[in-house]
Amino acid sequence: MPDVSRTQPVAFNCEGGLVLNRSNFIMQPGEALQLENFEPDISGGYRRISGFRKYVNAVVPHTSSSSESLLMIANFDNKVLAARGEKIFSSASAELSIAIAADTSMTGSGTITVPSTLGFSSSGTLQINSEIFTYTGKTSTTFTGVTRAVSSTAAAHAKLDIVSESWTVRDTGRTSAAKYHFERYNFDGNEKIVCVDGVNAPVIFNTSMSAADVSDSSVAGATVVAAYRNHMFYGGKSTTPQEVVFSEPFDEDGFNSGQGSGSIKVDDTVVALKVFRDSLFIFCESRIFKLTGSSSSDFSVQPVTRNIGCINSFTVQEFAGDLIFLGPDGLRTVAATARIGDTELGTISKNIQTVFDENISDAGSFDSVVIPDKTQYRIFFTKDGQGQTLSKGAICVLKKEAFEFSETRGIQVACTDTFVESGDVIVLHGDTTGFIQRQESGNDFDGTAILGRYRSPDMSFGDSGIRKHMQRVIINYKPEADINADLILRYDNEDTDSARPANYPLDTANVAAQYGSATYSTEGSATQFVYGGPTQPLVRQPVEGSGFSVALKVEDGGSTAPYSLKGFQLEYQLGARR
Repeated sequence: MPDVSRTQPVAFNCEGGLVLNRSNFIMQPGEALQLENFEPDISGGYRRISGFRKYVNAVVPHTSSSSESLLMIANFDNKVLAARGEKIFSSASAELSIAIAADTSMTGSGTITVPSTLGFSSSGTLQINSEIFTYTGKTSTTFTGVTRAVSSTAAAHAKLDIVSESWTVRDTGRTSAAKYHFERYNFDGNEKIVCVDGVNAPVIFNTSMSAADVSDSSVAGATVVAAYRNHMFYGGKSTTPQEVVFSEPFDEDGFNSGQGSGSIKVDDTVVALKVFRDSLFIFCESRIFKLTGSSSSDFSVQPVTRNIGCINSFTVQEFAGDLIFLGPDGLRTVAATARIGDTELGTISKNIQTVFDENISDAGSFDSVVIPDKTQYRIFFTKDGQGQTLSKGAICVLKKEAFEFSETRGIQVACTDTFVESGDVIVLHGDTTGFIQRQESGNDFDGTAILGRYRSPDMSFGDSGIRKHMQRVIINYKPEADINADLILRYDNEDTDSARPANYPLDTANVAAQYGSATYSTEGSATQFVYGGPTQPLVRQPVEGSGFSVALKVEDGGSTAPYSLKGFQLEYQLGARR
């Protein structure tokens, strides 16, 4: 038997996130020097992110050119609103509840079953993958009178495939519209949404999806909008950039000063408006203010800071009980302290400051989303002429009392929205080709493989002068299905003269099966027991090579299911001192 008496183990959890502002000497082993398309997992470790897939099967129509960018997506009244070119459209989406075989006949009497048909028209056209269907009626969960393969070819469709209706024009003549902001609200018992585009009059939609422009010229061309204390606030107009105009109470289109409307001015260009707790925060280019009060008679504006502003309005989000926004030096929070009336500003992204330095100056646009059930904020940088595979972003996760970060690559975003439907968090983005995508769905980026990469610090185990002969790496991870990745060891800060062992497979092939660890059932049959694996297996991988420091890397380049790296144990024997 080999002599293991001199073998020394070092174990660590994967925690701390991406850290780019410290030397290897002071980095903790669980932190990462590369963490791409992994997310700090609130349940521990680093999880390879899920993919995205189409939420609406048809591309949003353009006005004059297919190069037109999507300017808005917004969920409203069980529909998706999308703006592109000079028009605003709506569609509806659901998942297929029962699979459809390729040879299933549907000639005017077929049915398609989904969890809910809310938001869909009473009759019309559906699309599943590339196949077009028509229907003449619907129940709460089925489309009836279905004819399939209308100007298309019949194909098999699996359960959970997306069923969506064709796009319907809801508003036209949005000439030269810029990227939209919107606000969902209910002033009078009726759900509404108001949209502003920086050029045209604000437009209001009710649940019948009829469009009505706000008539007052003082708010035409507003870039940002927010509902606060039953008034609608409009700001960011290019001709009056320092002014915020608010409507009469309970009337987003009423501007009679005698009825409670009015305006306020600040001494900087207004960038964003965001309601947080009992205040309306007014983000400007180099200053931040907050408005308090309950009506025009007692509205009051106080400065939060006169030294820091907001780079982009689409980065402002309510996140983890706070407000987060992109400042000139990275991500910041606005947090009320225990001292009444005082406000504290804090930069939270110092660990990955270089990521923001590289993208703030030359990104063509910014977008962000919050995934509340993961306590996660995502920001995306879009650069003109850059392909999807090169598009970058950052993930921020609040774990306990600390923020951890990672990077994304391959998610190219034009606009975003997040909403909760029946307890399910739905994260949408419009891509640069005109499709609406749902994040946190699938194992690839709408057919493109997700390249996940993790790299640990170069670990010397407290002494960079002694050679370590590596014996074994024990990997603790949590697979969600079959995975296919590689474990890589690199020595001496990846010195080309040091050992470079071949990649070791990291997969589920050697994970022991456990009978009865999972169950499934089918229609008309009893529950069936199946074989599965342990939820967090330990894989003992013998390794080769030696060096004064060692780094671990995990890479996957296929459409593997997500998995979490929980921790590692490295076993080594001491060699000679340099």
